[in-house]
Amino acid sequence: MDLRGRSLLKEIDFTKEELLHLVELAQRVRQEKRDGVEPPSLAGKNIALIFDKTSTRTRAAFEVAAYDRGAHVSYLGPGETQLGRKESMMDTARVLGRLYDGIEYRGFSQDLIETLGHHAGVPVWNGLTDQWHPTQMLADLLTITDHLDRPLEEISVCYLGDARNNTARSLLVTAAIIGMDLRLAAPRELQPPESVQSLARELASRSGARLHIGDEPAAAVHGVDFLYTDVWLSMGEPEEKWDERIDQLLPYQVNAALVRDTGNPAVKFLHCLPAMHSTDTVVGRALFERRGVAALEVTDDVFESAASLVFDEAENRLHTIKAVMVATLGE
Repeated sequence: MDLRGRSLLKEIDFTKEELLHLVELAQRVRQEKRDGVEPPSLAGKNIALIFDKTSTRTRAAFEVAAYDRGAHVSYLGPGETQLGRKESMMDTARVLGRLYDGIEYRGFSQDLIETLGHHAGVPVWNGLTDQWHPTQMLADLLTITDHLDRPLEEISVCYLGDARNNTARSLLVTAAIIGMDLRLAAPRELQPPESVQSLARELASRSGARLHIGDEPAAAVHGVDFLYTDVWLSMGEPEEKWDERIDQLLPYQVNAALVRDTGNPAVKFLHCLPAMHSTDTVVGRALFERRGVAALEVTDDVFESAASLVFDEAENRLHTIKAVMVATLGE
């Protein structure tokens, strides 16, 4: 399958077959890395990493993926470019597209990355925006296929918590493309916008996906193969909203009782990280002192349990991002 020159700005930029091809390619490049036989297939390529929003996993995954395959990387962090201050994204795209073979962008605005992708003339990859998180979805699909030997169309996932955010939106649309069973459990005011739900329903009508969006967590998790959650404060929201969000979402916390509610002793847990599962962080300690809660979206006993696949999932960001770079830049 020839994906050279293509951009990954959002999940619907690729078909089901193309997304699954990237997952299969990720399995191959992962094995090559583990066997120590990776070819420098991107030697001579120059890649720009634009981070308007800071990151740990995304930056590390893109940098290591590029270096593993022999490419050169320029990291352009927050405040290190003229983007949005003295130069528009359109102008930036037309400059960087002449200098680089591929561009990653992680920031707040989907509109900006769409402009970048339209004008750069080289592959552009979405490391995360306010609306979509496609590289995370590829890592999730790889993690799911690693741990459950059934077709993706026969696998069920329940996402709980703030379902307006980029991860929940992307899960809903990706499941609809693939044909999976996806349930979203969230308060009504924190469910995906109607435009995203409508898109997912349209995609599901073609793929046969089973989609359910509701506000009853116990019912939503019954019989699922995977539980999935994310941080409760969406990107760009002020920390002053923590109290309100805790009150809204504590009933959707992934804890031992909710795991039992699945009725599936083999259920697995996913989280795109970082996770608020303990008081080992500054924010975690502050919330404990203020609210007396030791964990937010997932309790520590679930996060550290044998059911938790979060670190496999994090590693798979590297392999799926590498697959995207290899496929779109060409070997």
